Amino acid sequence: MDFLLPRQAEAAGSQQQSPQHAPYPPTTASLGGVPTVSTDVPISAVFLFLFICGAVAHMTIFQMNRRRGHKFIMSGMMFGFCMARITTCVMRIVWATRPTHIPIAIAAQIFVAAGVVLLFVINLIFAERIIRAAHPHAGWHPLFTHFFTAIYIVIVISLVMIITANVQSFYTLNSNTKRIDRAIILYGGTFYAIVSFLPFPLVLGGLIIPRKTRVEKFGTGRFRSKIAILLTATFLLCLGAAFRIGTNYKTPRPVNDPPEYYDKACFYIFNLTVEIIVVILYVAVRVDMRFHVPDGSSGPGHYAGKQALETKRNAVIENTIGRVMTEE
Repeated sequence: MDFLLPRQAEAAGSQQQSPQHAPYPPTTASLGGVPTVSTDVPISAVFLFLFICGAVAHMTIFQMNRRRGHKFIMSGMMFGFCMARITTCVMRIVWATRPTHIPIAIAAQIFVAAGVVLLFVINLIFAERIIRAAHPHAGWHPLFTHFFTAIYIVIVISLVMIITANVQSFYTLNSNTKRIDRAIILYGGTFYAIVSFLPFPLVLGGLIIPRKTRVEKFGTGRFRSKIAILLTATFLLCLGAAFRIGTNYKTPRPVNDPPEYYDKACFYIFNLTVEIIVVILYVAVRVDMRFHVPDGSSGPGHYAGKQALETKRNAVIENTIGRVMTEE
């Protein structure tokens, strides 16, 4: 996660004198540093435009599908992610114009870190559908379902924890409190890096384990194409998450002496660039068609449409019985 890490007493030294009231400015460097008007405003404006286009595209797809009864919630989630990134770009532009305004800096950093969680969840949902198609009985087992439910719950709890810790770190000078805040933030970044990587072992493991049944086809397109799309997006998001947490584990440096890996180019490449590529990819390949499953799917065979056939057959039987009883 790309939060500003809590200040370290030894890193602060005598570089600058803390203000008399909270929130206190950070004394350690962070990825991307403080934005500037000459550099960050034009770059953020470009990403702002791209994410607006992404939001329009995904919401258009969502509404078109909804009108024809094609339910695909992930398009709405992608729209939500794009809106979060639009807010991120706006906040970064505002921060560039008011670099000493600490509350704006806090809000900007929170939006940078929080938005990408939606993409992690979407990829996990796609991975779950691929596994259930390849191994219907194991994929629909209650333990497997509870495993994903537990991950989603921990994702939400962890997000609340690291946002709280990040905000608190700006409102305290207690060294022990800051140490705890830093530990929580590092835990959150590590956990989300693992979550971003999870589709790899889940999908590849499902391919390696011998199947007892044929793959249940769902959505449009070839099964191997779905896997390639998901793993490509997973690689990009995992790359960004791994870089962010890897640099956060480094020894904090003074805010006026940032390391090279905290350069602005690194910030935009490993945050917004990898994310907008995924946004565009999911529009271009129409994941709403490829990863769609029948509504109400809840067990083996449902992806292949057996549930719909059973429902139709039961309706025919009921209608036949009704006609016979009426004739009698």
